[in-house]
Amino acid sequence: MNVTPLEWWITIGVTVAVLLFDVIIIARRPHEPSMKEAGLALSVYIGLAVAFGIWVSSFHGGQYGLEFFTGWLTEYSLSVDNLFIFIIIMASFKVPRVYQQEALMIGIILALIFRGIFIALGAAAINQFSWIFYIFGLFLVYTAYGLVKSYRAHDEDDAGDNAVVRFAERHFAVTEEYHGMKMLVNIDGKRFLTPMFLVILALGSTDLLFALDSIPAIYGITQEPYLVLTANIFALMGLRQLYFLLGGLLQRLVYLSIGLAIILAFIGVKLVLHALHTNELPFINGGEHVDVPEVPTLLSLAVIIVVLGITAVASLWKTRDEDRRQTLG
Repeated sequence: MNVTPLEWWITIGVTVAVLLFDVIIIARRPHEPSMKEAGLALSVYIGLAVAFGIWVSSFHGGQYGLEFFTGWLTEYSLSVDNLFIFIIIMASFKVPRVYQQEALMIGIILALIFRGIFIALGAAAINQFSWIFYIFGLFLVYTAYGLVKSYRAHDEDDAGDNAVVRFAERHFAVTEEYHGMKMLVNIDGKRFLTPMFLVILALGSTDLLFALDSIPAIYGITQEPYLVLTANIFALMGLRQLYFLLGGLLQRLVYLSIGLAIILAFIGVKLVLHALHTNELPFINGGEHVDVPEVPTLLSLAVIIVVLGITAVASLWKTRDEDRRQTLG
């Protein structure tokens, strides 16, 4: 894929402009967005992603457009899972609704930064070491296993109760009340961290963990850094609005982790097959390529759409059935 420097700069410039617009709007009027406001903004972001995919197909070829849409859908599903953890973090720290927009914005910016770093590292690793696909593939299969194990154990640990947050709470003085979006305050001449600092810390550490999952997953769809970056950008844009629009519905997607586990395992196997197909490791088939089938992008897209659809329908069916039982019981 031949991407000109102008395309790169326009993409980065537009992304920064959208983020700055969001930050300025939120800073000037902190509020909980209405359903109409959130729905309109989310529709715009999704429409832009679709328009961008059509543009890629038109100017760079249909295969690259297909890779973008598949990657975007994969990253979007992972971002929704990330958003679910954000909801738990907000609830755990009892963040006032009026400040949640700003906290989410910081979380999304951190996610973009972390993913940008891992995209660059992933691209460099792929160019230098063809065997990195073995590691990516096995890591995704292991992550899928972890999601299933977590679901079966009904893990409901406090999302804000992670090692980084616990360290900050043990070693620093933290106020009990919020002071707007301030993360550091002076009280009687002594400096204190605020709960907002712990919220941002929890969001940041969560972003880092999700970046570790999402980047190998997207490289299982396409090895084009430009498509990897743009798929991640469009997947993260609109998450803030989705948080307020579907906050209650997201908690009803009880099978989301199972669906994501299937998707990640599928992409992991696809990466291992690709690694075997291009194998250069001397202890595998004498360093020769292994004649195995490669999974086409169109099949990947179909699997992702079907799995997400079944996951959503099954989740809503189960929660509706449970609500009905509670009502009758």
